[in-house]
Amino acid sequence: MKSLEEIAAAVRAGELDPVDLVEQALRRAEETAELNAVVHLDVEGARRVARHLRSSKQGALAGIPVLVKEIIEVEGLPYRCGSASMDGIATCDAEVVRRLREAGAVIIGLSHSHEFAYGCTGTSNRVGPCRNPHDPSRLTGGSSAGAGAAVGGGVVPLAIGTDTAGSVRIPAALCGAVGYMPTRDTLSTDGVFPLAQSLDRVGVLTTSVADALYAVNALSGGEPAPARTTPPRLGVVVNAEHLDYSAEVGQVWSAALARLEASGADLVDVELPDWATSNQTAIDLQGPEAAAVHAGRDTFAYQPDVQMRLREAADVPGWRYVKARQAVAGITATVGDLLNQVDAVLLPTVLTVAPPIAAVVDPAGAGAVRAQLLKNTRLANLTGHPAFTVPLPTTGLPVGLQILAVDNQAAAAAAAWIESAVKA
Repeated sequence: MKSLEEIAAAVRAGELDPVDLVEQALRRAEETAELNAVVHLDVEGARRVARHLRSSKQGALAGIPVLVKEIIEVEGLPYRCGSASMDGIATCDAEVVRRLREAGAVIIGLSHSHEFAYGCTGTSNRVGPCRNPHDPSRLTGGSSAGAGAAVGGGVVPLAIGTDTAGSVRIPAALCGAVGYMPTRDTLSTDGVFPLAQSLDRVGVLTTSVADALYAVNALSGGEPAPARTTPPRLGVVVNAEHLDYSAEVGQVWSAALARLEASGADLVDVELPDWATSNQTAIDLQGPEAAAVHAGRDTFAYQPDVQMRLREAADVPGWRYVKARQAVAGITATVGDLLNQVDAVLLPTVLTVAPPIAAVVDPAGAGAVRAQLLKNTRLANLTGHPAFTVPLPTTGLPVGLQILAVDNQAAAAAAAWIESAVKA
C-alpha cells in the first residue's frame, strides 16, 4: 500500500489519476454503507475536484480522498453535527478544510459524529449508530466514529476528526487505525462546532504513523521529525486505573511491551498524576463549557444521552469549574516534568476491545461502557500534550497503544519507532 506522500507524489508526476483514486473511494463508501461511516457523500463535488487535479497536479496531499467529520464546516455541504435539530448548509470552510483544499486533497464527504461530538460511543446520531468495520454488531467508539470506521474499513486513507476527551484516539483504537492528536493549536479549530473550547482539538486518522505525521505537517506547515537512531526510553504507566483492562487487551498489551523491550527499548515504570483528580478536573472543565455552548438552544430533538449529559453538565457548580481551571496548570506541569524524563509514556488507549452496540442501549450499561472507553484518554486533552494511538498485532478485535510525549517532534519520533518495533 502506498503512503500518502507516495500517492501525492505519483499524482503530481502524472503516474496516478486522481479521478481513479476518488472513484475507488466512492465505490468503497458504497460497499461499506452498512457501517454508517459516511453521512453525506459529495459524489459530483469530489469528481469535479479530481478532474481539476488532473491538470493542476499540485499540493502535498494532491489527489488524496478525505472524509471530514460532520461537526466541521465544509462550504456547500450539510452542517448538521449529527443532530436532527440542525438542517443547514455550511456557508464557509473551516480553517482545516481550507488547508485540505490548498494541499490538493479531495473531500469526498462527511463522516459520522456522535451528536455534537458529545459522546464516546458513536451510537447517537440522526442517522443511527456507526458500526465497527471488524464486526458491525460492535460500536466504533466516538465521537469521530465515522472517521475510525472509514479508515479502518478502507474507504479513505485519511480522515479528519476532533478530540475533546479521546474522540480521535478511541475510534482509531477500536477500529484498527492510527489516531494522532497533535499539541493544542497545531491544527485550528476555527469552523469546528465546539464541545468544550479548553479541551477541543483537531486530529487525523490514517493507516500508519508516517501518514499521520505527513498529513498533520501538510496541514500545519510542520517539519518532519528526524528518525530515531537509538532505541527510546519509554515510561510504562503503573497507575492501577490506567491498567484496569480486559483480558484481551491485557494479553495484547503485555505482548507489545515484550516486543518493545526485545527491540532494545528501555522500559521504566512511571506514575501519572492521581487519576481521580485529573479525571474530575477534565469533567469539571468539559461539562460547564458544553452547557454554555448549548444554552438557549432547543434541545428537545437532541439524542437522549446527549440531553442527559447536558443536564448533568449544567448541574456542575461554578466553583468547581473555577477550581478545575486553577488545577490544570499544576497537572500540566507534573505531566510535563514526567515527559521530559523519557522519550514517551505508554498506556493502553482503550481498556477493552469494541463493545457490542447492544451494550449501550440500556442507560445503566451505557454508563459503564463510557467510563471504560474514556479512562485513559482525557489526560492529554487536559494538559495539551500530543498523543498517538497505534494498532497492536492481534488475532482478535483491534487494540491500540497510546503514546504521550512532550511535544509533536518527540511524539512523532517515538510513535514511528514503536510502530516499527511492535510489527517486527
